[in-house]
Order: sequence, then C-alpha cells, then structure tokens
Amino acid sequence: MTTDVLQHPSVSLDPRIFQDAHTTNLFTDEPVDVATVREVYEAVRWAPTAMNCQPLRLALVERGEGRERLVAHLAKGNQDKTLVAPLSIVVAYDPAFHEHFDVLAPHRPGAREKMDGDPEFRDGFARTNALIQLGYLILGLRAAGLAVGPMTGLDAAGVDAELFAESGWRTLAVLNVGHAASEEDGAVRPRAGRLDFETAAVVL
Repeated sequence: MTTDVLQHPSVSLDPRIFQDAHTTNLFTDEPVDVATVREVYEAVRWAPTAMNCQPLRLALVERGEGRERLVAHLAKGNQDKTLVAPLSIVVAYDPAFHEHFDVLAPHRPGAREKMDGDPEFRDGFARTNALIQLGYLILGLRAAGLAVGPMTGLDAAGVDAELFAESGWRTLAVLNVGHAASEEDGAVRPRAGRLDFETAAVVL
C-alpha cells in the first residue's frame, strides 16, 4: 500500500480534485451561492447512467429551520458541523425516474410502461445509478473550488419523511459544502492511506 500521489507521464489529473482534496468537517463563513451548485449540476448531469435514467435528486438546505429539521435525523457526530456549514445538500434518488423517459430515453419505447409495474426493480436501479451520479457531483463541486464533507451517518427514512414525503425521493447522503477552514482549525483529518493499483486491481 502506498500514499504517494498518482503520477504517470501520460496522465495528468487535477490534484485539487483528487490528491489535494479532503473530506472537510469545518468551513469558513463564506457563503455558497446556489447558482454555483446549479452550474455544477448542469455540468455533471452529463455523466453516464444506465438507460440515461438520471435518478439523482438534490435538496439544497440553507441555514435556518430547514437545516435544523435535517440535523435532527443525522448521527450525533454529524450534527454540529452540519448546523454551521454554509450549505448542506441532501442527495437522493427518485424511484419514479421512469416518468421522465419520454425525455431521457425516447430510444427505449415501452420502457416506461414496463418499469411502471416493477417498483422493486426501479428502486435498486435508481439507487445504483444515483450513486454513480453522486460521485460525479462531489468531483464537480471540488472542480468548482468548493470543499465537500460527505456523510452517510443518518436516518435516511427520517430524512425522507421530513423532506420528501410528497416527492417520494429517497435519501442517500448529505454533503456539507463550502470553503475549507484551515487545517490548524481541524477542518480536515490527517490523510489516511489508500490502496495502490496492484492491491485494488487485476488485469485479466
């Protein structure tokens, strides 16, 4: 195992997105403009999903009553940092993604009607593809100069009941977003190791 920065003579990856970026727990007071998140979404929505299903859904929760309602359903260790973060994004998926197939998948006639009768399949399909989109979203936010603190320590059903009772969306994670405070202030933890290619991959 190695913690060395990825370097290859024929590959150039922006270190601000990968090696230099950390999960962030403490932010400055500088606000996050919703317009920036909109621009990020407009870019990362082009990421691939099966059948172009695009099930990712977002709820942007600014400070105030909505944030307090959200925090009540987070694990204790995630509550304080979420209360003070400039912006929190609840990342969810829509099990009814197929209702948009007229726009998203006109190349698959009949797919909407077929999926309409199989809610269990739709749920797993939507969750898997929204997780793919979630990864792109984190990278997109980093590429826009924002620090991100992803969290899955939460009562997803509680968040769903609190925020998505009408839409039927289902929570995957919460991202705290902003500009990182200093390392001296405890914004990030020391970098832990990562598995190297030889450990994590096999060439067949």
